[in-house]
Amino acid sequence: MFAKLEGLEKKFIELEHSLAEPDVFNDQEHYRKLTKAHADLREIVEMFRRHRALLQEQAENKQLLRDEDPEMRALAQEDLHRIEAELPEVEQELKLLLLPKDPLDEKNTILEIRAGTGGEEAALFAADLFRMYSRFAEVKGWKVELMSESPSDSGGLKEVICLISGTKVYSQLKFEAGTHRVQRVPATEAQGRIHTSAATVAVMPEAEEVDVEIRPEDLRIDIYRASGAGGQHVNKTESAVRITHLPTNTVVTCQDERSQHKNKARAMKVLASRILAAERERYNSEISADRKSQVGSGDRSERIRTYNFPQGRCTDHRINLTLYSLERIMEGEIQPLVEALSTAAQAEALKAAATE
Repeated sequence: MFAKLEGLEKKFIELEHSLAEPDVFNDQEHYRKLTKAHADLREIVEMFRRHRALLQEQAENKQLLRDEDPEMRALAQEDLHRIEAELPEVEQELKLLLLPKDPLDEKNTILEIRAGTGGEEAALFAADLFRMYSRFAEVKGWKVELMSESPSDSGGLKEVICLISGTKVYSQLKFEAGTHRVQRVPATEAQGRIHTSAATVAVMPEAEEVDVEIRPEDLRIDIYRASGAGGQHVNKTESAVRITHLPTNTVVTCQDERSQHKNKARAMKVLASRILAAERERYNSEISADRKSQVGSGDRSERIRTYNFPQGRCTDHRINLTLYSLERIMEGEIQPLVEALSTAAQAEALKAAATE
């Protein structure tokens, strides 16, 4: 591990020298790449230097334990206790920083929520989840752009698709994919019986042109009149778009915009992200066929979390975590869940790395 860290520090120093060259600004693209590479290495190099400094302090204080002055020996012993408490933490952090980075973590995210079993109550729960994620995004300073929605008769959502843009969105939301189950008494339930319903969540990194190649000849594009809410306009023009990717039989529809071109652009964005997500899932399945991640595969058929309203609790079944703060969670305070899932994934990755 330390040989690798020394190599990274050497690379970091070389990048510093390159950035100090007087003509480095002449090529803005090259300068941008150098700056990013330097920034990517900064945290791990600074932690490595902290580790080296602690080892040096440890050696010096062990020498001072043999000093004739009892006060000096007492100070050295005190410092040693502090150093020996901090060293394992720094070493653990270095191991985490050395884990391979998910190249998609920095990406924006397309979030899809669909009502599952439970009829109108499931649609209301899907709307609650969309509001929860929107509030979380607001707190994080992210932008939420509604791409498509299908309202239910009771004010819920049969389906909603949105694009969430900001800093490291995918890294924060990627473990939210799966089946979310709710247990509560519906407003229409006269006898106060608890009903169970569900909604599925898909979390996909926003695909860019360099991520996915979609050939025009692989697409079938259908234009039709929009249906549902939208006033008189929906009956007058053929602005709704359905795109089918023939090789994968992936179908995306979009009818929210009045412009056929805008609907097509949005549908293409969702299509590319779905194809990228499918390719990633297939790749992950191949490389992890012999072991299953502790935090789950993210498959939408997998029940990942239960929201129990009568008991005010939220349980994530993948890591056996129960929080009795359901009201705050539904208001968007899901950071404790996000952090716990991330920590579990890191622990699983460290365990896998140790056995390889």
